[in-house]
Amino acid sequence: MRIHAHLVLSVLLAAPLAAQGAEDASAGAPAWPTWRGPLGTGEAPDADPPVHWSETENIAWKTPLPGHGKSTPIVSGDRIFVLAATPSRPATEEELAQRITFSGMRTETPDHLIAFLVLALDRRTGAVLWDNMVAERLPLTGVHRTNGYASFSPVTDGDALYVSFGSYGVYALDVETGDVRWTYELGPQVTRKGWGEAGSPALAGDTLIVVADQEGESRIHALDKATGEVRWVRDRDEPSTWTTPLVVEAAGKLQVIVNGTTAVRSYDARTGDVLWHCDGQTVNAIPSPVTDGKFAICTSGYQGSACLALSLAGRGDLRADEKNIAWSHPRGTPYVSSPLLVDGRVYFLSGNSGLLSCLELATGEVLLDRKRLDVGNVYASPMAAAGRIYIVDREGTTVVLRHGDELEVLATNVVDEPIDASPVAIGDMLFLRSRTSLYAIGTP
Repeated sequence: MRIHAHLVLSVLLAAPLAAQGAEDASAGAPAWPTWRGPLGTGEAPDADPPVHWSETENIAWKTPLPGHGKSTPIVSGDRIFVLAATPSRPATEEELAQRITFSGMRTETPDHLIAFLVLALDRRTGAVLWDNMVAERLPLTGVHRTNGYASFSPVTDGDALYVSFGSYGVYALDVETGDVRWTYELGPQVTRKGWGEAGSPALAGDTLIVVADQEGESRIHALDKATGEVRWVRDRDEPSTWTTPLVVEAAGKLQVIVNGTTAVRSYDARTGDVLWHCDGQTVNAIPSPVTDGKFAICTSGYQGSACLALSLAGRGDLRADEKNIAWSHPRGTPYVSSPLLVDGRVYFLSGNSGLLSCLELATGEVLLDRKRLDVGNVYASPMAAAGRIYIVDREGTTVVLRHGDELEVLATNVVDEPIDASPVAIGDMLFLRSRTSLYAIGTP
């Protein structure tokens, strides 16, 4: 572990938590323990963040981050955890010969090693508490020019921090010191057109779940969270995906639900057996499911549109019994961002655009149908807090809406840096991770 001096100097300038397996070790401590928050739905149930801000207004602190990263930060108690990747030394000719290169496909392949970094920041001040370079490797392949090498979000149980860099290792770190407790190697992953990896790990009780879908042999891995030892591994009939598993206790099982182009599947967290599956998603099924504990809402939106409400009580092929699919919606579904579930309503964006839809969870009734927002392209997933919806575009604009039947814009806020990570709300603060900084929005 090492603390980078330049970082310290720059600072001086539906599913219940038990089902997600991500309880904070300190009772009552504020937590956003996974990339979709304490409920796994994108809602911050106890937060009341600001409505208005700018680059110069309502900024409590802003901390520069090293290199590049797109993953959403997580929060446990007074610590914020973020991942980053930054170039290190130039690669040797021998190292370069080991790469798999792609060209003409919006893919960039580096000629230098990458340092894979995990950082802990003080939630109140933005000070860097520790900074650990867990690996330094030459990427096997390049990445899409809008991707990077730190697109995964960590997950925590309050005691340990669990981090995946895909081909470059899965790590468990001590939240207090940043020391690595164990490491697990997935092996090289070759994604579609060399677009790179993403898809965060998830905790299912005392088991860490890591999905590795690629153009080769796709698998889902279940590891003992204390030791990193393998509990089970299952092959997946899937091409490359960039999705995060959803963990929920339902119908007598702790289920791990994973989106996919071939099928959405629910795995028994204890055994790895497939409990149910359902086809009907599009190519590149990226969005993560959300759930109210009864249905899983699964979406995808590349070269088509799909939104299905799938019963968690079903078994086998859900298509075999129509009652297992409560409803479906065939238009305006997201490509990269995941849906938001709040107060029995499902919000999502069309493709990567600012066209917003809202459906009634119980019936699939359309409440808002592709209403245009004053934002550009969006990768971040919507977040809800205090009766408001926060939607962040890739240029740093955040539209704040009132949660309700009608589209009501409360504010449009702009910062100077591009943002792909999803917003996070804790208490009266909003955290936005840009490509190069972490903003804490609230009263200084």
